[in-house]
Amino acid sequence: MWESFRTLFKNYLRLEKSLSDHSIQAYVRDVEKLEQYLQANGKEKYRPQDVTLEDLQQCIKWIFDLGMSATSQARIISGLKAFYKFLLLEDMTKEDPSQLLEAPKTSRKLPDVLTFEEIEQMIAAIDLVDPRKKEDEGIIYEGYRNKAILETMYSCGLRVSEVTNLQISQVYLDIGFVKVIGKGNKERIVPMGTAARNEISFYLKRIRPNFPVKYGDEDTLFLNRRGRALSRVMIFLIIKELAEKAGIKKVVSPHTFRHSFATHLVEGGADLRVVQEMLGHESITTTEIYTHIDREFLRDTLRQFHPRF
Repeated sequence: MWESFRTLFKNYLRLEKSLSDHSIQAYVRDVEKLEQYLQANGKEKYRPQDVTLEDLQQCIKWIFDLGMSATSQARIISGLKAFYKFLLLEDMTKEDPSQLLEAPKTSRKLPDVLTFEEIEQMIAAIDLVDPRKKEDEGIIYEGYRNKAILETMYSCGLRVSEVTNLQISQVYLDIGFVKVIGKGNKERIVPMGTAARNEISFYLKRIRPNFPVKYGDEDTLFLNRRGRALSRVMIFLIIKELAEKAGIKKVVSPHTFRHSFATHLVEGGADLRVVQEMLGHESITTTEIYTHIDREFLRDTLRQFHPRF
């Protein structure tokens, strides 16, 4: 039932609102997150009209527990409000449960950053099975896929949506670059580190052939066990679980790897314009937040080593 409402909503955004395909996909993903919450928690809400304010509030709490930032939560709430406004407009519902849904306060603050050691701890926490011992049993080796995902996110500083949409044809292992389609369908070329190249190469040769590839996802790099592209929520869950297994107390999300990528580059002396290009930021002011992180790093160094600080 939800699929028909999503299709109507998509047509409304395209024809009535004249939104770009990227914006439409973002709105639809927000509705899909509500569906995923309801399914994951056994709530049998067959139509969006059956959803209550309490359901929406619990959904936002679920999203928060996954590690999504206040900004991401606010964007999802905005998408849900737009969806229910559309249902009201089209007389598909009499009540709008999102009307009293409050968005979290957002502020520009320094993001949580993982140290290199913490990233290594998370990668080490991945449960790997030796495929040479298990080939005859037809087991899908998701651990190796997850390792390739984490190495790619940290090596290239990709957004979670860029990871889920990454295509095999956009990965150039021979020269060590990936072609990324970012926000606004803007294309950029990002170099890969040696570890990411090795893990992706191994995944493509030995692991991905074990996944039952579905029609339409033949070129998708990272697949779920059903042979479809991984969802953003699935990557959030993978990272949350690995952070817990590694004993990391920080709030860790896919975006944490992107922040860590940029922070470690700036701390190492990388030019801010180069970091801006690799992150795909339209404005240098967006990238400048990492200079503040760098100042914190300098201050912590003084605290630790200067006898008079």
